[in-house]
Amino acid sequence: VSAQGPSKRARRCCRYARVTQYAKMGAMTITAAADGSSLGNPGPAGWAWFIDETCWHAGGWPQGTNNQGELMAVLDLLLSTKHRAGEELHILCDSQYVINSLTKWMPGWKKRGWKKGDGKPVLNADLMRQLDAELRGRQVRFTWVKGHAGHPLNEAADSAARAVATAYQQHQPIPEGPGFPGADSGSAVRGAATGSSSGSGNASGTNTSGTKASGTKASAGSGSAVRGSSAHGTQDTLF
Repeated sequence: VSAQGPSKRARRCCRYARVTQYAKMGAMTITAAADGSSLGNPGPAGWAWFIDETCWHAGGWPQGTNNQGELMAVLDLLLSTKHRAGEELHILCDSQYVINSLTKWMPGWKKRGWKKGDGKPVLNADLMRQLDAELRGRQVRFTWVKGHAGHPLNEAADSAARAVATAYQQHQPIPEGPGFPGADSGSAVRGAATGSSSGSGNASGTNTSGTKASGTKASAGSGSAVRGSSAHGTQDTLF
């Protein structure tokens, strides 16, 4: 497995999908795939989001889980597009765990003090709290795509995430990618994030300087339309 980011094949597959922003009801939509990878689960882990070969970002941990990678990919995408918050963000994701967490389960977790229905703590709660904060004031639509099924953007994100995990495993430089044009370098998760693969499954999103990824909440009353869709229908949730 190459540690140089998305494979040449994945980049070629994405050439026909390079138009990732399109007019919709007078606004623009940013479309990106987000994915995570863990070699051993837990083990060396990576995360990545991918729009096209000129616009993608990746990072990871020496030790983490696949679910942590999936969540961090979405979190970094939200942070990287914060300066474009007025546009709809369409996230292609092969993780039902991520989609259900953010579109169905999170309101109940929050009401119960970040506990599940059985009273046990929510896994990856630190990442979930940051995602909750970053989703506020944003219009986000999730679409489930089948992993490893030839979807060009999903394949590219998977390749980039796996390349980071492999780089950590082999102690090689981390292929981070160019990032999102115009993104505030202080708001997105840059470089290698540190994480924990403890029994709680929690990971703390930090950059190489040790600064925690920002999670600024919008003013009270500014809800976010977060939708999850798949072949089985669409779930609309207002946060």
